[in-house]
Order: sequence, then structure tokens, then C-alpha cells
Amino acid sequence: MKVAIYCRLSEEDHNKLHETDDSNSIQNQKAMLLQYAAEKGWDVFGIYSDDDYAGADRRRPEFNRLLIDAEQRKFDIVLCKHLSRFTREIELVEKYLHGLFLEWGIRFVSVVDHADTSVKGNLKITQMNSVVNEWYLSDMSDNIKASLNIRRKNGYHIGSFALYGYSKDPEQKGHLIIDEEAAKIVREVFSLFAKGYGKTSIARILNDRGIPNPTEYKRQNGMRYKTPDSQNSTLWRYSAISDMLTNEMYIGNMIQGKYGSISYKSKHNKPRDKSEWFVVEGTHEPIIDRETWDKVQSMIAERAKPFKIGTIGLFAKKVRCAGCGYFMRTSKSQGQLYLRCANRYISKSACEGASISVNRLERIVIDELNRLTREYMNKDELERNVEFVNNLEEQKAKINSDLASWRKKLEKNDIVSYRIYQDRINEKITENEYIMFTNKNREEHEQLEKSIAEAERALSEIEQKIAAGDNRR
Repeated sequence: MKVAIYCRLSEEDHNKLHETDDSNSIQNQKAMLLQYAAEKGWDVFGIYSDDDYAGADRRRPEFNRLLIDAEQRKFDIVLCKHLSRFTREIELVEKYLHGLFLEWGIRFVSVVDHADTSVKGNLKITQMNSVVNEWYLSDMSDNIKASLNIRRKNGYHIGSFALYGYSKDPEQKGHLIIDEEAAKIVREVFSLFAKGYGKTSIARILNDRGIPNPTEYKRQNGMRYKTPDSQNSTLWRYSAISDMLTNEMYIGNMIQGKYGSISYKSKHNKPRDKSEWFVVEGTHEPIIDRETWDKVQSMIAERAKPFKIGTIGLFAKKVRCAGCGYFMRTSKSQGQLYLRCANRYISKSACEGASISVNRLERIVIDELNRLTREYMNKDELERNVEFVNNLEEQKAKINSDLASWRKKLEKNDIVSYRIYQDRINEKITENEYIMFTNKNREEHEQLEKSIAEAERALSEIEQKIAAGDNRR
């Protein structure tokens, strides 16, 4: 029997107080499992080890490599110290231990909690353990949130990234100090706006001088930053200037909690109402003095004149520039509304630009809708262009064709996942790129699995009808 050993260690495992707690080192886990495998007479196929990853993190590189190898039947057994080392999620326990592993002929064994999918009646024990692990995740998430909220209320900075113009104080955790090089640009932005320059004009001035935008500045100076997912990512933009001019952090107030997680199972955040933000005044040295701040806020309020009160434009976030791919913004000229590419105005080299009047675009869209209506709402034309699946045998053939295509794509998806992992190991891509590619690949994988499952259910229903002698639609 070939066995694959899986070990995991995360921050939650450090500094344990009791001997019965999880091991505080990957080495101890490996030693225990190697000894256990030797006692059972199993051959070790390989050791998969994830360090500093939580049990609910589905992006674990070695975990995903293990699953790919399991599907390819490279070993017979997955061996862990504890079920929680494999995962703390009930969903993944059911999906793999009680689902796919059985299909692939893979046995799962964990030493401490005596989980063994080859033992009859072990299902309930595994499910009970996974429920406890799920509760642990929920409780841990609540405890972490409570701890972080206390620090937020006390004015400590807990973010991964310092705001442009500041850096993290190396001598005081949770405190920000001024980064003078970047702070000069922040002061210049406020000064230019106070003198009457528009936000797009300010962005163009900075770009013409070759001043790197906040993300590029942090990258060049070896600071932590969020990897942009768009082209021309080194340019200043209208939105960056706009956000800067209204950020109270620049007058010494700590603003946190603008976004909150959907749940402990999701990495996605959603905006919070302003009443839920954590605002603590005077936590760090201001870059902008109060007089300049008040003047700028007054000017912004005077300029904020929306085209239609309480509504947004019909084409908002729907029209992109054919040249650079960015969303086109609404502007007004001589009483007429236009959609224009903002990149044209922030840098001469960013884009050649594109422009169209809203009225003209509306006419183009209406003409196209009318054409589609004439073409597809005519009954005779519809009957000529739409091919119905007239009987169950034809439906069955089509579903089988779709299934074959989706399964082939699923195989390619798994190969791509492994190649992404290899690229990360070989440092061909960054950690952020690895996470982005892995998330996208996982979404495609889940969608394909869902399509296959739905198709298999439909195929089963059709075969039952055929067996009953029913060959109608």
C-alpha cells in the first residue's frame, strides 16, 4: 500500500499549553506519521506539507497538489495526524473523504482521532469530528474579530498595508509614521486642488513628471502593496486623487473597518455603512493641516453636482474604451452628455482616447434591440433558426457530448492547477499572482463540476424515461 503523508501547521498551532494539543512543529508531525506508516508496513509515496496555512484555506499549495495526485491514483492512502490537519470544513470532508476519495479508491486515515474511511461505521465519527472542527473555525473567527475590533477602537493600525504617505512604525506596533517622500506628493495634491486644479488635471501633472502612483511607489521601495490587476497600473488616476482628497487619515484620524468579511468561510469583503466604521481621532501625525483640509472639503462639496439626483447613468460601468479597455466616464460639454476614456486625459501615452455622446450610444443600442426583436420574435423566422431536441435519444446524445467536453476541460483544469503550483515553486510568478490564478482556476473547476453533476442527473432521468418506454420530449 502506498501512503501519502499530509502535514499542516498554522499560526493557531504555536505556543500550545498542553501535550494533547496539536503538534507545534511540522517535523513532529512528519516523524509521528512516518513511524505510523512504518508500523503498518506502508510504503511512503511522498510527504505533502503546508506551513503557515489555516485549516479553512483552500488555496494551500501542497493540499491542492495532494488532491491532484489522489485523483490520478498515485497512492492508496492519505495519512494525517488529525482530521483538522486535512481540513476544518465539513463541506470538504463530505466532498473528499465521503465522496471523491471513495470514487478514486483512496483511503483516509488520521492517527489521533482514529478516522479511517475503510472502517465500517466510521462515517459518523468522522462527521462528528468535522462538526467540532467547523465550530472551532467559527469560534476562532469570532475571537479574532473581537480582538481586532478592540485594537481598532483603541486606534491601533491593524492593516497589512500602510496608507500612501505613511509607513509602519518599526518601534511601535500599530502606529503610523510619516513617509516624507510620499507625504510631499500628498501635500502637493491637496495644494493643487485648493488652487483650483481638477482631479484629472492633477493626475496628468503627476504622470507627466513620472511620479509613480501609490502602488508603484510601494513596489519600488520594497513595501507591502496590493498587486493591481489592470494595465497602465503605474499611472495616477482620477479615482486615486479623489480618494486621497477625502481620506481623514491624512489629518491624523485612524479610519478602519470600511469593509467587512461576508463570513469566516469567504475571503470576499463587502462595504460597511459609515456608521459601522472605527474612527479614532489624533492617533498619528497629520500630513495635511486642518485649514487646508476644510478648504478642500468645502470645494469638493461645491463641485459635487450630479447630472441626475438620486440616479446613476444608464451606461455606468458598462462601456469600455476599445483602445485600453478601461471603463469610460461621463462628462458634460455644452449641455450634452458624453462618455470619454479617462486615460486619455491622465497621460499622453496611456491611450489615444475614445468619445461618444450618450444620445448617439442610446440610438445605437435601441436600433440593435429593434433588429434583434425583428429577427427573433418573428414566429416563422424562429422556427427556421431554432433546432429543437425532438426526442429523448437526441437529448441523451447531446448531454453525453456536453459531458465529454466538460470532463476533458476538467482534466485540463487540474493540469493547469498543477502547473500554476510549479510556477510558484520555481518563482516564475509572485505569491499574489499565484493566489489570483488559483482562485480563478478553482472557480472554473467548481463551475465545471456543477455542470457535470447537473448533466449526470438529467441523463439519469432521461435513461429512466427511455427504460419506461417514454420517448417524448
